[in-house]
Amino acid sequence: MCGGPFAGKAGPGDGTMTTASRTARNAGATSGKGRDVAAALRIGVIGGSIAGCAVAVAGSRAGADVTVYERSGAELQDRGFGIVIPPPLHAELVGSGYLDTDMPTAPVGTRVWLTREPGGRSARELARQPSPVTPCNWGLLWRSLRASAGSVRYLRGQPVASVRVDAAGRAVITSARGEEPYDMVVGADGHASATRRLLAPVLRPEPAPYLVWRGAIPLGALAGHPRELDLLRGAWVTLGFPGGHGIFYLIPGGPQDGDGSTGPGNRLLAYAVYGRPPGGAEPGPYVQELAKEHFPAAWADIVARGGRRATACHPVADVQAPRVARPPLLLAGDAAGVTRPHTATGAVKALQDALCLERVLREGPDPATALERYADERTAAGAKLVELGRRMGRALVEEVPDWPAMGQEEVDVWFRGVLAGTWHYLYEDPGKAAGPAVAIASAGPTASAASAVRRPEPDAGSEATVSG
Repeated sequence: MCGGPFAGKAGPGDGTMTTASRTARNAGATSGKGRDVAAALRIGVIGGSIAGCAVAVAGSRAGADVTVYERSGAELQDRGFGIVIPPPLHAELVGSGYLDTDMPTAPVGTRVWLTREPGGRSARELARQPSPVTPCNWGLLWRSLRASAGSVRYLRGQPVASVRVDAAGRAVITSARGEEPYDMVVGADGHASATRRLLAPVLRPEPAPYLVWRGAIPLGALAGHPRELDLLRGAWVTLGFPGGHGIFYLIPGGPQDGDGSTGPGNRLLAYAVYGRPPGGAEPGPYVQELAKEHFPAAWADIVARGGRRATACHPVADVQAPRVARPPLLLAGDAAGVTRPHTATGAVKALQDALCLERVLREGPDPATALERYADERTAAGAKLVELGRRMGRALVEEVPDWPAMGQEEVDVWFRGVLAGTWHYLYEDPGKAAGPAVAIASAGPTASAASAVRRPEPDAGSEATVSG
């Protein structure tokens, strides 16, 4: 799931620190034995989005010299879709200096399940569940991470042509700047990662049989719907319908939204609607027809007011690298694995990847060992998320329940079955799960090396064409 003036903060490309407090935190972060391991390291990062900026902060905090290659020449903070992160993870990122304390968020503590009343156009509440989340604006999150990476070289408008491993075991990045060797290269180049091909040459994303429509629209779209707005002030909403569901929640607006402030008065309504358009229908605008046919009248009107320009239509797919690191290469964020969006872990996983990388670099005893530890932990965590996302997709889109027949107890029991004993931060208490829970949204260790699928090491001289 993904404002205000940032006076005094560095712009995304000027390479300066933003506040004295961040400088002090980052300076302190590089002390200790971890700095001895990483201090001589040169790390190249392909991709300057959330994952790329987060791992750049991680490497810098561990004492490494970091260069980020971002192919886009534009400032990425304009991408204002909504995402959510767990409150404990947000607190950890703020406390450790990855994020500013003043980055706007829109926290809520409850999930409300709705559906349309049978034979009518009003909404019926099915259930409420405790579900503390910290919704963020994608662009504001990126900007905060980028500012925290102020000491990092961030090369905007610098696509990477290729990456290869040379005879000395170094990773060599080729770009318009020429060839540059690195002790470690992080592929943070997104869901269609070309860097991934060096570790898993034949791996490709597996599509789901449905689409997602995402949007972020001004709160003016809720004019005339005070009940819905009041609900969204304290909860995020799931609206079930035959063949899918929709998610609605508030996120902070950016400087270009509302009154441009960082306060609760500047909000956007973020939404994601999952479903399958009928054959022959134009996928993009179909969400308007879907909402009109299946949503309660107020929610259909809200989606319609957003208009087609406010909505982006995406295919849904998932993929997981069988091993997310092999010295000197490492994958982070969507490059390492893509989960279906129901898990709300795209940005979360990227941030956890960064925290893990910083920790293993600190622990040492050498970079190769650090990357193997990273691979052990993050490969297993990603695989669990992919599996959970598929179960959630089946339950919420492909094989939906009879929504109108459900109430609080039925929703709790049904979703305990979907989770199948897997703990996830969105579902703090959907009832007592049978058996020990498997945590998949913590930043700590999640598996041993024995649980990870291993692939042959990249050979010296192997090469992939990459666009960072």
